[in-house]
Amino acid sequence: MKKTGSGIFPHLEALRGRELDAGGFSHRPGGEYRADATAWAVMALTATGTRKDLLEKARNRLAAGQKQDGRVCISPEHPEAFWPTPLAILAWNGSPAHREALSRAVRFLQDTTGIHFEKDPKAPVTHDTSVRGWPWIANTHSMVEPTALSLIALRIAGNGETGRTREGTRMLMDRQLSQGGWNYGNTLVYGQELYPQPENTGLALSALAGTVVRQDVLRSLEYLESRIVRLRAPLSLGGGLLGLGAWGARPEKARSWVLESFKLQEKFGPYDTTLLSLLLLVFLAGGGLGSVLEGKGPAA
Repeated sequence: MKKTGSGIFPHLEALRGRELDAGGFSHRPGGEYRADATAWAVMALTATGTRKDLLEKARNRLAAGQKQDGRVCISPEHPEAFWPTPLAILAWNGSPAHREALSRAVRFLQDTTGIHFEKDPKAPVTHDTSVRGWPWIANTHSMVEPTALSLIALRIAGNGETGRTREGTRMLMDRQLSQGGWNYGNTLVYGQELYPQPENTGLALSALAGTVVRQDVLRSLEYLESRIVRLRAPLSLGGGLLGLGAWGARPEKARSWVLESFKLQEKFGPYDTTLLSLLLLVFLAGGGLGSVLEGKGPAA
């Protein structure tokens, strides 16, 4: 078992307790199976190096729900909601038994895009609407989070240097706010610059690490460094730490902040499986989302 630190053992056990008899994980304690929750749980448990039998069972459940074209959907009733696909790729990474499932998911992402159109100089939004990224669901415009996760997944799967990923990188850079950071996907609307969000900024920085120079994202790093010291909400803290870690700027107090975030469950109740897994990952990961999944080891 990899070094984890005693402070997270109760939360690790809470995550394991959400395993379902048929494989996979529920979104909340006592809930039903969800693909996104399962993928995040697999990533978090992979980082600990434990219970490989549990991991393979969960990966099998993800593969059983994969569509023929490679997509992994949030539910069988909603095949258009394919945004869990990059998460499934990250969950299958490193599993020889799931190479075919991973390859089909990679092909799906490479062949898929959102709705894009030529930029209209008179439009109320100012980003370049012609640059392709990835959407949350079919037949919608590309957004920051699904694009960032798709880029991370494709690069971890060994498909990082393609025309598709280069355009996705260009899309993220086009959506960066002039004062630093990213939000869900817009920059200026009716002449007003929107506010950045820590979680989207962190994911975008994770996706861009190693593909753009530091100067190009310096303001975004500075924004996140200024905000992270006050963040304890799991989504904002987790995403922010992943982004800073990907650029070698993980704060020394990161682990203590994660433990403070875990403690908030005493007041607000148990986190859902995605948030629980995200905090476990950032506690263990020294870099970005791929650092532990690529075998680079846990944080000090």
